[in-house]
Amino acid sequence: MSILKIAIQKSGRLNEDSLKILKDCGISVDNGNDQLKASASNFPLEVLFLRNSDIPQYLIDGVVDIAIVGDNILVEKGGNIKIIEKLGFSKCRVSVAVPKTFDFKSISDLKKMRIATSYPNTTLQFFKGQNIKVDLHQISGSVEIAPNIGLADAIVDIVSTGSTLFKNNLKEVATIMKSEAVLAVSPKITEDKKELLDKLKFRIQAVLRARKAKYILMNVPNEKIKEVSQILPVLKSPTIVPLDQVGWCSVQSVIDEEQFWEVIDQLKLAGAEDILVCPIEKMVI
Repeated sequence: MSILKIAIQKSGRLNEDSLKILKDCGISVDNGNDQLKASASNFPLEVLFLRNSDIPQYLIDGVVDIAIVGDNILVEKGGNIKIIEKLGFSKCRVSVAVPKTFDFKSISDLKKMRIATSYPNTTLQFFKGQNIKVDLHQISGSVEIAPNIGLADAIVDIVSTGSTLFKNNLKEVATIMKSEAVLAVSPKITEDKKELLDKLKFRIQAVLRARKAKYILMNVPNEKIKEVSQILPVLKSPTIVPLDQVGWCSVQSVIDEEQFWEVIDQLKLAGAEDILVCPIEKMVI
């Protein structure tokens, strides 16, 4: 029987979010005692816990079939590895940062300056595109300390909240790329494993749709049902159920979380009452 091999980060936030989406897909993975490899008990899946920076090479070599990894890592090291699904979590950006005292006006201010980074390929490609030559210093670990110890004039690193930059007296001055967790597939995946991948992808998409939506129920006067129905961004059409109270119906639908408050305000103005909003665990279409 074929077993799909997936790589995820061995520690950190991306590890936690990756295991959570597998759990939400109904896949149980026991990775107790800091194991570097674990098998799912209810799906033909084997999980390898790897350093984030090593994952692209494992995909290229076909050691793993798929991976949950930040797309910034794929840009840096992944060559032409195919991304089959953006997962919407572990969002960050790769940015240029300089000391707060640096009188920064434009990216050209960094011409011929020392740039410290763990993303040499991304950094060089960016500055090359800007037609700016820089003195690159490739380091690993705490890149943000480089300007403070005199190693570099600026850095290129991943940024999420910006708190680490602030603590090290740095300021973000340019964004090179935005990144998030993605599901990537090895170019060497076999045909028999593609079928398993399709099943996993189907589950993941159902979970992602649910995360972006809410189930909404409301009471609506019969004469307002048409107006309310036109407001709702539904999959097909809302469910309408008559209430015991004459002249009223219960209207049920799905609402996009990003449009939530805007739609709620419109529904109230249209006459909807007793609006109830619930999370959705899975959404299969």
